[in-house]
Amino acid sequence: MSEISLYLFDGSNLFHAGRFDRRDELVDELASFVAVRGARGVVVFDGVGEDREVGSLSVRFAPDADSVLERLAAERRTSEAVLLVTSDATLRGTSGQEVRKRGSAEFLSELAAVSHREDAPSRLGERVDPETRARLERLRRGQ
Repeated sequence: MSEISLYLFDGSNLFHAGRFDRRDELVDELASFVAVRGARGVVVFDGVGEDREVGSLSVRFAPDADSVLERLAAERRTSEAVLLVTSDATLRGTSGQEVRKRGSAEFLSELAAVSHREDAPSRLGERVDPETRARLERLRRGQ
């Protein structure tokens, strides 16, 4: 099996399955996840919001996120290795056999296991001035 190059995320599904207080928390974790893997990702939320890029993660909003994810999977499944993250059984069934699938709860448990969190600032972090820290954060977010 080839390395996953495109991750498709059902944003609302993941948000409600997780421990997140805000969508941006989920977006930050997903952006870090795809960046570490050298892959691209698209997270699609149901509803209205501002589409944006966070590093190699595209954040999209649509009246029906499932339709967008199904279309993206169909367009890309023959040209690259795609993983769809959703617990929606219908979407998993219609995305095609070539697309790998993972349930939201399963993915989130794996994400939590590999997430890096520091409870205390690192020594380097203590030496970086606030302006530099803000510039680095903007770079990390692809801004």
